[in-house]
Amino acid sequence: MEEWITFITDLSFPIAITFYLLHRIEGKLDMLNETIRSLPEKMK
Repeated sequence: MEEWITFITDLSFPIAITFYLLHRIEGKLDMLNETIRSLPEKMK
């Protein structure tokens, strides 16, 4: 049982950081997608 607690404790911080960074990057990727889609209209 103690091994599981150590395992969860060791992995919880990297998992939390990963979810936080993915959440932040998601908004920027959406904005990049919109910009790429509107690029042909702006080039006309």
